[in-house]
Amino acid sequence: MNNKSNNRNKTNAHEFFLLGLSEKPEQQPLLFAIFLCMYLITVTGNLLIIVAIGSDSHLHTPMYFFLSNLSFVDLCLATNTVPKMLANIQSKTKSISYVCCLTQMYFFHFFGIVDSVLIAVMAYDRFVAICHPLHYTTIMSPRLCGLLVGGPWAFSSLISLAHTLLMSRLYFCASTELPHFFCDLTPLLRLSCSDTTVNKILVLIVGGMVIVTPFLCILASYARIVVAILKVPSAGGRKKAFSTCSSHLSVVALFYGTTIGVYLSPSSIHTAVKDKASAVMYTVVTPMLNPFIYSLRSRDMKGALKKLVNRKITSSS
Repeated sequence: MNNKSNNRNKTNAHEFFLLGLSEKPEQQPLLFAIFLCMYLITVTGNLLIIVAIGSDSHLHTPMYFFLSNLSFVDLCLATNTVPKMLANIQSKTKSISYVCCLTQMYFFHFFGIVDSVLIAVMAYDRFVAICHPLHYTTIMSPRLCGLLVGGPWAFSSLISLAHTLLMSRLYFCASTELPHFFCDLTPLLRLSCSDTTVNKILVLIVGGMVIVTPFLCILASYARIVVAILKVPSAGGRKKAFSTCSSHLSVVALFYGTTIGVYLSPSSIHTAVKDKASAVMYTVVTPMLNPFIYSLRSRDMKGALKKLVNRKITSSS
């Protein structure tokens, strides 16, 4: 009898209600203004990086090729979540259809996985540049660079599809209120009244592959880089070598610090507030800060951006 009753209570949800960052009406205008500004900065900053690298032949190197791809992925990652959140704040409906929710979840994980692997690829690029400078152009050939970028896109599409297909088989009972500002895997699994064991196992396996493994590769690359830099005889040479890595290390700390906390920490310490705060960091704050981190610390990027701005001023006058 209990099984029949449970089966009757299981339904395929037609829509979910995203509760957002805050349910207090008086905070909504401020949240809208803040996240609209952050999104516009993200779009402008990342587009400028892409255009500057594409228009300056001096930046047609593996490092800047990876950076332009990272900027594109960051732009897509923010665009997948922020506009819908802003629309919900404005309309005050907070609803998202079942199909749109799964689509948003798919693209969030797709771009998030590509982001994670690209950051590790950039660490490998720095490792080759500093530890094997004489063989850099030979090792980082156009073919290898294409594989290092194309591989994560293909791998990510398969992993994200697996997550989405497994999610589509779940049932959702009485509540369809999601205590989040977008459709993410973890809060959806908490909402389901089906057996989510397979989904949770996949989360741990994928987390190991796309978060822990790249993070360990980054640590190994930088361990070798530090050893190589310490062998440089001149203080100026050591400073220059460290400066080329400092911007990338800032991105690593921002991105992995929050994603590891959300997807690989015990579920017993998770709260909706902590999850939302971490999600804001890697979906909004990190994509917004990346252009500033890379452009402000790179003399070549600053030069390319100045050329781009001067060209626009000259053409408009």
